[in-house]
Amino acid sequence: MQKTFATALLALAAALPAHAFEPLPAETMDDTRVFKVEVLQVTDIEPYRDALNGFLKSLQASGLVDGKNLSVHKSTIDFDVENGGFWSKLGVLLRIRQEASRIVEAKPDLVLTIGTPATKYARGMMADAHIPLVFTAVANPEDAGCVSLVDAGEGATGSTLYTDMTDSLKLVKDVFPSVRRIGMVHTDDENGVANVAAATVKGKPLGLEVSARLVNKSDHIAPSLKELHAGGVEMFAVPLDTYYGLHRYEAAMDLGDFGIENKVPVVTLAMVRVPGAALYVGADFKQVGQLAGTQAAKILQRHTKPDVLPILRQSTPTVLIDPARLAALQVSLPPTLAARKKETANGFWQIDLTQ
Repeated sequence: MQKTFATALLALAAALPAHAFEPLPAETMDDTRVFKVEVLQVTDIEPYRDALNGFLKSLQASGLVDGKNLSVHKSTIDFDVENGGFWSKLGVLLRIRQEASRIVEAKPDLVLTIGTPATKYARGMMADAHIPLVFTAVANPEDAGCVSLVDAGEGATGSTLYTDMTDSLKLVKDVFPSVRRIGMVHTDDENGVANVAAATVKGKPLGLEVSARLVNKSDHIAPSLKELHAGGVEMFAVPLDTYYGLHRYEAAMDLGDFGIENKVPVVTLAMVRVPGAALYVGADFKQVGQLAGTQAAKILQRHTKPDVLPILRQSTPTVLIDPARLAALQVSLPPTLAARKKETANGFWQIDLTQ
């Protein structure tokens, strides 16, 4: 009986056209699985929200939609620094460990960490629990425990904000050729420390000297700006530091106002809002978040191990210029850059470096 049935089944298969065995389109398949994603970050600032939005947009483009076949839960470790709340590296570490333990118990399909602290201190626990980890908004992957700029190591992959500091500073020199001394105010934020260190090292061959001041996240920026300016600083640069996104952008706005009042150029090496900045150069948080989403989709849909996926980064930095600030500083855009500019909706010029 079984032999007769098998023979009949083979005969039926031979009679059917080849396309009958093609897989059904994804939209016709009844896949009721809901993927669980946990998001972990330290502080809730606008750039991090941009990174998460980019991540979710990328997943949506791959057919993974929050509230449909995707369930996203976000945990933010916030020390209420706007009201003088406690902040220390030890406190951050302990809170991340606590939240990571909860995430391990929840057994999600994937964890997204935003920023260096969350990535650095949570990745080991996720690897031990065999939970794939994808990170984004990390300035230098090596500072987050990765093997290199392209290899995240065991159980992880993601996207980085890393851009070549030499290229960024060369652009600064092109626009402001007379500047020799740059002031940078930063906190103990891992991204900020890495950014300032890179600018210090990479600036020397270009004839740029960096004077830095370390402040607490609850400190006002004005005293440091006055001290640096009195010491001969000719420009201020904003590093990748959460400090500038806290307190409703108070430090960023005060820095912009100080630059305007003292006719000192302000540039930002991070894509954060700094009213008064003349030049923005760096990776775009939303775009970098989308790159992380690309890797996450491969892990969730194809069951790809994160270890085999490279760390992604923006191929060329985003460059924005405020023409009104350049005019106020009596600075003209070099012809080579002017030929590549296009006006954006907010009146800024975007410089296309891919030309």
